[in-house]
Amino acid sequence: MPKDVASSEQRTAEARAAFLASLNSVGSQGDAELQSRAKDIHTSSVAVAKQEAEVAKQTELLAKHSAQYQQLADESRGKLKEIGDVQNWAEMLERDLLVLEETMRIVDEDAAPASSADRKSKGRRRWF
Repeated sequence: MPKDVASSEQRTAEARAAFLASLNSVGSQGDAELQSRAKDIHTSSVAVAKQEAEVAKQTELLAKHSAQYQQLADESRGKLKEIGDVQNWAEMLERDLLVLEETMRIVDEDAAPASSADRKSKGRRRWF
């Protein structure tokens, strides 16, 4: 082989080796960067899974508390209704007592000794 051809092949081999080394260097940098990102994604994925489990746990707890508050509200509404019923009953009883009191007052006035003229002038009748 002539010297120029051998020299040309050697330079080609050296250029090829340099090019491959350059590609490996660039690839290694890109690979290291991608591996770092993959590691971060995996770490974040684990953290997100833990947070998701905590959110699910807190959601269950919130639902439980919500049910308890709903039950308390329902019980309170029932008690308020009972209070309203008792108040209504007390008002009806008070009206009945006022009617009874007025009836007793009328009976007492009629039972008091008074002349028939006084009774007629007052415009009251005796019922019994």
